[in-house]
Amino acid sequence: MKGLVNTPRDIARELARRYSTMTHDELDALESILVPMKFAKGEMILKEGDICKNIYFIDHGLIRQYYHKKGKEVTEHLGEDHTIFMCIESLFKEEPTRLQVEALEQTVVYAMPKQKLEQIALHNVNIQMMYRKILEESLIISQIHADLMRFESAQERYKKLCKQNPQVAMRAPLVYIANYLQMTPETLSRVRAASLYDD
Repeated sequence: MKGLVNTPRDIARELARRYSTMTHDELDALESILVPMKFAKGEMILKEGDICKNIYFIDHGLIRQYYHKKGKEVTEHLGEDHTIFMCIESLFKEEPTRLQVEALEQTVVYAMPKQKLEQIALHNVNIQMMYRKILEESLIISQIHADLMRFESAQERYKKLCKQNPQVAMRAPLVYIANYLQMTPETLSRVRAASLYDD
């Protein structure tokens, strides 16, 4: 996978496949606004205080979205190949974000500038549909994570992560997985050991 270099056309097709069928003209319009960006491991994609102007599609790599609370980092989202991320409040309010996004591996993303996306969505009903479905998906993912923290035991949280995001569970550093699941690294180690006996 890492050796393959996807073109903006490939990414436009992938987005169309996942969210909405598109005509050739719509694919052309979507391809024209995609901005490829490369980040080294440990590099910041967005910093606190930046205004998020894009919806990002991860071609390949791994990202962590987090914020600071009482001097500690809180991981809000871990994203892997072929998933979307954004700082949704900053994106729509056009205000500085309190979130930060860091590349945990060498990562290639394609940015869809919100302003340009909205312009082409005005004239292309399938791009409009894609935009809506991306936002719906983002809200659902946030809700699933919130419910996981509210209602599930540590064991269940880890099991659901492994089921829903196996790549994240395999590739992300354990300290960030623990943080994302709101448990200590020690608890995560116990939970992982116990889940091996369950399988």
